[in-house]
Amino acid sequence: MLRQASHHLSIRASRPGLHEFTPDVEKWLRSTGIEEGLLTLFCRHTSASLVIQENAAPAVRRDLESYFAQLAPEGDAYEHDDEGPDDMPAHIRTALTQTHLSIPVQAGRVALGTWQGIFLFEHRDATPQRHIVLHLVGE
Repeated sequence: MLRQASHHLSIRASRPGLHEFTPDVEKWLRSTGIEEGLLTLFCRHTSASLVIQENAAPAVRRDLESYFAQLAPEGDAYEHDDEGPDDMPAHIRTALTQTHLSIPVQAGRVALGTWQGIFLFEHRDATPQRHIVLHLVGE
């Protein structure tokens, strides 16, 4: 029989950049008892995003963070700066990534590859608490 489950995760990153939270997702997933299905994750913010990325080599995360800092640098070039010089660059970085993910669930686990993890990509300097909605449909 098809079932649904939902959950909210709160994450406060210690700094801007990529922060893995795969273990939190897996812990909740085990508690649902759902073995096969589809998990959707949604970030309820416009200045942070979600990505599936390499979780073994820290240099990958550092290089991605550096690339996005160069791609959308902080500064005076933006009209929108209501919350400071990192405000508009954070929105640009989010627009270039994504605020939701869909991941298959198989045998009660997220069907990620060997070196993949689920990351919050925090784009603000003053890292606010972020809210991630998880929704699982399966059996």
